[in-house]
Amino acid sequence: MYPLGAIPLPLLVKMGKALTYFFAIGRKDITGDDWGDIFAGAIDGIHFSSPVGIVDVAHERMAWSTKTVKDNNPHTCSSVRIISGRNSPDYSFSIADPREDVQKTGDAVLMIWNARIDIAKEEYYPLREAVLIRNPERRTFTYFETEIGQFAISEFVWRENSRGNFEGIRKADEQHCFTWQPHGSQFTIIHQVPPSAIKFKVRQVPMIDVDATLTSIGFASDWITFS
Repeated sequence: MYPLGAIPLPLLVKMGKALTYFFAIGRKDITGDDWGDIFAGAIDGIHFSSPVGIVDVAHERMAWSTKTVKDNNPHTCSSVRIISGRNSPDYSFSIADPREDVQKTGDAVLMIWNARIDIAKEEYYPLREAVLIRNPERRTFTYFETEIGQFAISEFVWRENSRGNFEGIRKADEQHCFTWQPHGSQFTIIHQVPPSAIKFKVRQVPMIDVDATLTSIGFASDWITFS
């Protein structure tokens, strides 16, 4: 549809229009499902009611995982933590005690992720992540996309942190790239916000008047029936 990091302005305007509508009807924030609907509507894609593996939205053969995270300063934050599924080494690799060998468990977590990418690419390519960083109170947003790919397992070392969660550290530069929680098996990928990220703001708008809206569609009390 368009090169990575070069989403056309008209599509961004569609996203802003949909966000404005949500605020106009009195919504104080949006959910992940809302964001999937907004993104799919902007690109004329399909938002699956249940994600197809890692795929939330598709347009022909192209697919996106849509994620939104809240931040006090979307325009200045440099990284975001994206919850990317529940990876269970116990279920997939029969690792009953994840702390017995932290490195082995971490490797298994990445293997599960890589397998999901293989499955998604059987139907869709390219695969991208569409991330919206939001501060709904200030109506400020940052949007960016990244390519979704597999991770080279040998490039990461895994350590247990003070909270009992496992952290995946890239050996080359000691950068913290992943977190996995033994309790719940939640897998989080840490993304650096790229230079191509687009920062925008939606104007504060008055809420739609409920009574005026109902009058405009001819609402009458007999529309409500009781049995």
